[in-house]
Amino acid sequence: MNTIEHRVETAGEQPDYSGREFTPEEIEAGAHRAFIGGIWGTHGERQLTYLRSQGLLPQHRLVDIGCGPFRAGRHFIDYLDPGHYYAVEANHSLIQAGYDVELSADQRARLPVANLRANDRFDVDFGVRFDYAIAQSVFTHVSLNHIRLCLHRLAPAMREGGSFYATFFMRPASTPIDLVIPSKKGKPFFNEKNVFWHYSDDLAWAARFGPWEYHYLGDWGHPAGQKMARFVRTGDRVVTASGSPTFVRRGRRWLARRIEP
Repeated sequence: MNTIEHRVETAGEQPDYSGREFTPEEIEAGAHRAFIGGIWGTHGERQLTYLRSQGLLPQHRLVDIGCGPFRAGRHFIDYLDPGHYYAVEANHSLIQAGYDVELSADQRARLPVANLRANDRFDVDFGVRFDYAIAQSVFTHVSLNHIRLCLHRLAPAMREGGSFYATFFMRPASTPIDLVIPSKKGKPFFNEKNVFWHYSDDLAWAARFGPWEYHYLGDWGHPAGQKMARFVRTGDRVVTASGSPTFVRRGRRWLARRIEP
């Protein structure tokens, strides 16, 4: 009998974050903080400081994508006008723990619970237009198609000219496609399976499918070296099957100029 070779190069797996449940005992012990990487005392404030340097003002509306247990959200809530902070999080247990134990009574009074949502497909339709959006350490845990989905679903909720800031782990363009990346936990990641990093050009490609202009910003002080990208909401456009964008608003203006009054 002829036996076909079965070649397994290296065993590896990716964790699922959305289904993790936190018990009251774990929450009391701070497991929800550790789950998002800790650095509780400084990293949330760093995000607010950075967005303020990018023009964020109290009257702006912000949506925090992947807010976790409000490590940054508690700072945004204090800074923004009441009701102007919105957030989505894939893990329901995580966002609920943050709301219950990490926010003060005053902060909850400034944050309508209707401004919060647990959803793993970037449903940010809250019926308002956002001036700013941030996804801190979200693109470091999802696939490129998830990034494209995020941009697709965020676009209708952003005002034209609004800015979406997203962090990501960037590998040099010279990184071999078939690289196997060692892991401290003993389970290496295949380059093609590891959804924790992307080329900068990958994000530029994802932006082409919607009304976005992509800018690579680079270092911004992230403790683990995540880079910052900025997506600016442009005028409405659609993408043809060939991938070429067609600007709807521009076409309408062109036509209007040529119609007899």
